[in-house]
Amino acid sequence: MTAVAPELYTLPIALRPRRTWAQTVHGLVFLVVFLFGCLMINGSQFVVLLPLRLLPFRFARKTYYEGIRYSKGAFGALLVLACQWFAPTKLVLSFETEGQGKFTPEEIETLVQRDKNGRVTALNLPQKAVLIANHQIYADWWYAWTLTYFMGTHKDVFIVLKKSLKWVPVVGWGMQFYNFIFLARSWASDRLHLSTSLSWLARRAEKEDSPLTFILYPEGTLVSKDTRPISKKYADKLGIPDMTHTLLPRSTGLHYSLRSLAPRIPNLQLLDITMAYPGIPALRYGQDYYTLRSIFCDAVPPPAVHMHIRKFDVNRDVPIGNVSSSNPNVLPNGSAKSTVEVEIPEPEREAFEIWLRSLWREKDKLMGRFLETGSLDAPTAAGKPVEIDVPLRLRHAYEVLDAFCFFVPAVAGWAWSKLR
Repeated sequence: MTAVAPELYTLPIALRPRRTWAQTVHGLVFLVVFLFGCLMINGSQFVVLLPLRLLPFRFARKTYYEGIRYSKGAFGALLVLACQWFAPTKLVLSFETEGQGKFTPEEIETLVQRDKNGRVTALNLPQKAVLIANHQIYADWWYAWTLTYFMGTHKDVFIVLKKSLKWVPVVGWGMQFYNFIFLARSWASDRLHLSTSLSWLARRAEKEDSPLTFILYPEGTLVSKDTRPISKKYADKLGIPDMTHTLLPRSTGLHYSLRSLAPRIPNLQLLDITMAYPGIPALRYGQDYYTLRSIFCDAVPPPAVHMHIRKFDVNRDVPIGNVSSSNPNVLPNGSAKSTVEVEIPEPEREAFEIWLRSLWREKDKLMGRFLETGSLDAPTAAGKPVEIDVPLRLRHAYEVLDAFCFFVPAVAGWAWSKLR
């Protein structure tokens, strides 16, 4: 009897068969399509939107702001389209119903919107939120952004990046238009810049009544053979056990972020997501099985991306400390009157660190459950976990044009024809 060959995604990349010509062509087509989309989006930003920013009129600033949101949404749609065309997969979502961060039964009932065919079209998750997750592979951020597409906040995603990426042609320029936050990895200089940038974004989101999703990975890096010993050393320094499937989280960046956002967004929520991928054995590393190249160029995506979601009201449920003296209308600038966001008393810092570490221990247990059962959610009384499958596909065919930002030059051409 002939043995069944294992699925490619279950094999470490180094042990997979040699890349075929079909995979090579697939990878080239993906790169052409993806880079064309990036060029179209960035070109629209420079040619159509940037001139608006230079005009001293309120309507021009408003149009520029909405145009940048549209271009960011176009990039979010491009990420979903890349999965749909080149690396088909689905999100498998479950929601906490028992422990901390649980959703109420009423919230669970209204979380999912479906079309007449039963396909998920939207997720009723918070519109102003900080999204945190464990970090296994570089594609984590890609799949997190696709989640925001179904949340309806993909036009308002913000992330933190290394300052060296700021001037990367096309991609770096686009990220500057998106108001992403670039840090120099020197906390002495970064903390005020981070706090000021987030405070400005929060104030604008409240003023414009627009969504905001800030994505942050508290572990700071991927779980790997290089970072695992660093986490163990940090645990030994604190005199606590290390994690098994994740890294010990670093609380500082998240703490500063929440203290900067919460005073300016009264209903700010924290979405804690545990992410897991099939095919990665216990105590092995995600990047050995899934890279951006292997997923999109070699066409070996994970068959599913599992996400278990918990939700916290930041001002009520998260111990960020006392920020009552913060003035929402004033941006932190380092002066004595505006340092509550960046000058954290030691007891408040310790309380938040302990809370986050406890959250991560629960996340570590969820990862252990996934390795044993293939699910992040606990079985129900019926014996099966409650999970929602969300195929990564655009909701409408016309959104393919959105993904390449075609509507911006079309609208600009129409406006020009009317002005001539």
